[in-house]
Amino acid sequence: MHTPDILTLTMNPALDVSTSTDKVMDTHKLRCAAAQYHPGGGGINVARVLQRLGSDCLALYPAGGMNGQRLRRLLDQEQVRSQCLAIAGETRESFHVHETASGRDFRFVLPGPALSATEWQACLDVVSAPAVPPPWLVASGSLPPGVPADFYARLTRLARVRGSRVVLDSSGPALAAALAEGVYLIKPSLRELRELTGLPLETDTQRLAAARTIISAGQAQIVALSLGEDGALLVTADQALRASAVPVNVASTIGAGDSFVGGLVWALSRQTDLAQAFRYAMGSAAAALLTAGTALCQPADVERLAREVVVTPAGA
Repeated sequence: MHTPDILTLTMNPALDVSTSTDKVMDTHKLRCAAAQYHPGGGGINVARVLQRLGSDCLALYPAGGMNGQRLRRLLDQEQVRSQCLAIAGETRESFHVHETASGRDFRFVLPGPALSATEWQACLDVVSAPAVPPPWLVASGSLPPGVPADFYARLTRLARVRGSRVVLDSSGPALAAALAEGVYLIKPSLRELRELTGLPLETDTQRLAAARTIISAGQAQIVALSLGEDGALLVTADQALRASAVPVNVASTIGAGDSFVGGLVWALSRQTDLAQAFRYAMGSAAAALLTAGTALCQPADVERLAREVVVTPAGA
């Protein structure tokens, strides 16, 4: 099989089901709009964005049951090149309801099927199999039951030895364990960075210091810290950049973080300079806000919004 430029791995994919209702209330029957179905899970969403932007990408994921079959069909419909590893369990659904009266999003996320040791080991085996490793490996999302907390650490160790740049978007013990191995890039949210460091991180100065501590310890070369409506920070050993969020009419907040990662990796893989890559990341995230459910970003919107992103030096 042709080795892609970018391989994404999603250990806990989902069939994303999205709908809307006027107001979310308990007890009452809530009349909803027709459901939308999209392939979901962090790495799968990243691959969907990369494919739209023109990357040579392959999405690797374990899946099973009827939901797994539907997930694969949806990826095929979007012409996302993928490799599905069969598992015994039923792939989970994630349910999202947009409350039209307030604009709020309600997300119901199931844990996913338990994977056996044979099933999760098969994912590592596929990553290590190609004679020519992919230059970029993006691992994104939660780990399902049965997968050890050091899975991403094992993956990072394997990929780094083979020369792949590891981009990781996860949280909790799985993120902490992988950082001990040294990844290329992480994209924590502010909440996730607070959990990782145990610090309040109330100011940009504190956030930059936390990112630089991670980088100086050799745990990551780039820290992309998403701040929601307050924009984002992008930090390396010798640069610190800040970008404000682009104002858009928000249809849904779902998938903005995955779109950010997709836009950033797409630009970096094309050897774009850091500031311009940051603009594409922010433009991709903003473009995802324009679409309902997890429809994610569209290339024309990414290009348009990336031009509106203002990137400035961050902190001292």
